[in-house]
Amino acid sequence: MLIKNARLLDGRKVNIYIEDGIIRCFDCKENDDEVIDAENNLVIPPYFNMHFHLDSVFLPIINKSGTLWEGIRIWKEIKGKLSEDDVIKRVITAVKLMVAQGTLWIRTHVDVTEKSLTLLNALLKVKEEVKEIAEIEITAFPQDGIFTEKGNDELLRKAIEKGADNVGLIPHNEMTREDGVRSIKFAFDLAKEFNKKVDGHIDETDDPNSRYLEVLAKYTLEYEYQEKVSAGHVTAMHSWDPAYRYRILPIVAKAGITVIPNPLINVSLQGRFDSYPKRRGMAPIKEMINNGINVALGHDCIMDPWYPLGSGNMLHVLFMAIHLDQMLSPDELNYSINLITYNGAKAWPKSNYGIEVGNEANLLVTSEDNLIDLLRFMSPPLYVIKGGRVVAKDGKLIYYKGKWEKVLKKPV
Repeated sequence: MLIKNARLLDGRKVNIYIEDGIIRCFDCKENDDEVIDAENNLVIPPYFNMHFHLDSVFLPIINKSGTLWEGIRIWKEIKGKLSEDDVIKRVITAVKLMVAQGTLWIRTHVDVTEKSLTLLNALLKVKEEVKEIAEIEITAFPQDGIFTEKGNDELLRKAIEKGADNVGLIPHNEMTREDGVRSIKFAFDLAKEFNKKVDGHIDETDDPNSRYLEVLAKYTLEYEYQEKVSAGHVTAMHSWDPAYRYRILPIVAKAGITVIPNPLINVSLQGRFDSYPKRRGMAPIKEMINNGINVALGHDCIMDPWYPLGSGNMLHVLFMAIHLDQMLSPDELNYSINLITYNGAKAWPKSNYGIEVGNEANLLVTSEDNLIDLLRFMSPPLYVIKGGRVVAKDGKLIYYKGKWEKVLKKPV
C-alpha cells in the first residue's frame, strides 16, 4: 500500500510505503500496489480509548438523578439478568462503531461482582472475535467493592485466572476508609502474583476528603510498579485544596501513574449535589501535565445507566476535555492530540506506535489538513488502517470477517 500526499502532525509531507504491515519507507517511488491519495490531509496514529465499560453499552435506562450512585444502583439490578449472547451483540456493535471512528485500542472494565461472571466470559469471547479490527484489554472491575460483600475478593481473583488483563479496584466505594486502603493493597498483591497491571477507579466523587490516589502512589512505589498503574476518573482532584494537589501531584508523577479523566461522563455525573456554581468534576489536566504526569483520556460510556449519549468518537472526548480545562492556546491545542494517541500508547503500553519507518502500519487518513480543523469538526477518518490493511472507511463501513458491512449506530 502507498499513502501519498500525507501531511504528518509535525508538518512533514510524505508518501508512506507500507509492506507486510510495516511502514517501510517515506517518499518511495510509486508502485502498482493499492494507492490512497491523502490529498495533503493529516495522516495520524489511531486513537486509544483508555477507559470504557463495554459490558453496559447500549442499555439506555433512565437515571433520573443523573448521579453516579443511581447509575450503580440501576446497574446492580440488571447486570445479573443479562445473557452472554446479548452482551456479545451489544459489545461487537460498539467496537465496530469505535473502530470506524479511528479507535484501535480499547481498555474496558468488566464488572466481576456479577457472580456468574457472564459479563467477563462474554468480553473474553469478544476480545478474540474482534482482534482483526481492534485490540481490547480487559480490566477485572469489582464494581460493588472488593470487601463490601463476602466473596467479591475471590471473584476478582477468579476473573484474573480466567484471563482478564488488569486488576481493577474502586476504593471510594468500599464501606470505610480502612477497607479502601486494604482494597488497594489487595489489588497490588493480586497483580504482583499474576504479573498484571493495576487499573483502578480512583476517587470518583466530588468529596474533597476522598484521597485514595495518594495510597495508590504509595503502593506503586512500594511494589516497584512504576508505569504499570492507571487511575481512572480521580474527579475528587477537582475539589482538592490547591495546597494538597501541590504536594501530591509530584508523588504521582514519581510513581509513573497514568491518570485517565473521562470528560464526557465526569462533567455529567459530578457536581450533581451542587447548586450554582457547579463543579466541572474533571481532574485538572493542565496541572497534571505541568507536574510530569502522563494523562490519557477515556470515553467511559455509551447509552448506559450513567450516560444517555455517546458515539464512540474519541475526538468528542478530546473536544470536551480542552473546553473544560481551557486548553485553547495554540501550544495546548497542538499538544492535546497526545491525550488520545501517544499518552495512551505509553499507558497501554504499545510499542512501535506512531508514523515512523519500521513501525506497525496503523494510521488514520483524516479529512482535514490541520489539527485545528480536526478538533473543530471531529469528523471520522476517511480510512482506518490496521496492520497495513484498510479496516474502515468514512465512519460508515467496516471490513469484518472478510467482507464490508455498514456500521450500525446501535444494535438492531
